Amino acid sequence: MPVITCIDDLRRLYKRRAPKMFYDYAETGSWTGQTFTENTTDFQKIYLRQRVAVDMEGRSTRSRMIGQDVAMPVALAPVGMTGMQCADGEIKAARAARDFGVPYTLSTMSICSIEDVAEATNAPFWFQLYVMRDEDYVDRLIQRAKDAGCNAMVLTLDLQILGQRHKDLKNGLSTPPKPTLNTLLDLSTKWRWGMGMLGTKRRQFGNIVGHARDVGDMTSLIDWTHKQFDPRLDWEKVKDYKRKWGGKLILKGILDAEDAKMALQVGADAIIVSNHGGRQLDGAISAIRALPSIMDAVGDKVEVHLDSGIRSGQDVLKALALGATGTYVGRAYIYGLGAMGQAGVTKALEIIHKELDTTMALCGRKSVTDLDRSVLLVPKGFAGDWE
Repeated sequence: MPVITCIDDLRRLYKRRAPKMFYDYAETGSWTGQTFTENTTDFQKIYLRQRVAVDMEGRSTRSRMIGQDVAMPVALAPVGMTGMQCADGEIKAARAARDFGVPYTLSTMSICSIEDVAEATNAPFWFQLYVMRDEDYVDRLIQRAKDAGCNAMVLTLDLQILGQRHKDLKNGLSTPPKPTLNTLLDLSTKWRWGMGMLGTKRRQFGNIVGHARDVGDMTSLIDWTHKQFDPRLDWEKVKDYKRKWGGKLILKGILDAEDAKMALQVGADAIIVSNHGGRQLDGAISAIRALPSIMDAVGDKVEVHLDSGIRSGQDVLKALALGATGTYVGRAYIYGLGAMGQAGVTKALEIIHKELDTTMALCGRKSVTDLDRSVLLVPKGFAGDWE
């Protein structure tokens, strides 16, 4: 086993152990990949101010996200098909998050169902909702999340229409994988992954199969999924889903200050500045570059979280210093999961926590709640000077 000191170490191990189609699903964006790339490279344009001779004893990364105590202001983001990265992946990730003291968000497009995760963890988690055309199915899905004790709903707003992801199309991405020659050759080298999949019964979308009308096999599932994302989602429908849910509502996919203001008007408890990890509108601004204008627009009126591009504890610190009260990691924990299962998710969280704590100390701060823009050197015009 190699010595693992950073998230990229986990990514390299993950690449060796996960099937190519699922590695590519996690590690690419839409179209040219510009937004996917700039989500991470734009973090590197922000520098840190080192401070010395400051008492650093008694540091704390503890904070709160939508009223929930967290060991650090980092949640596990919703990631579709997590259970294809590693057998029972959603359960393993949820357990790691529970034990570490950070929120876990289950995707609508998960392999393990809401009920699977609730039974396996015995702890509240957040549920992410995609709005589908089948309103009866969505209403029952919301009720299932309530019955499972989910304590927040994350409503994704930026996937009304699916962005084109070239590698997913070329790989013939499916759940479970289709037995093509190239797929079988690749899977023959991923024995660890294969053994895990042989040992679980969960190999399809657990929140859909057996719950949506006329979905009983792989073909009907694919047809249903392709037709179901609802392009009619608007702010009135968001209000309706807030009413139906009745609990804490987080709106994900906000990248523009005007949309942030609308999210505030419909009564969101928090918004997530996110471009879907660069997997939807390629050429959109990076999340970290979008954050300052959104903070200017609504930052003191609603919790602002950030997702897309975070690969380290330093990235977390930069987002917090720019005003976010919470952050999300997706790919970073998927690397760990695909590399080492639940232990890999824990390792990813440990790495991010250590980097956050160490960087905070070297910037002269003792608590994440004390972070502000003064610990950063932000280039002039970083948020954009657009015509």
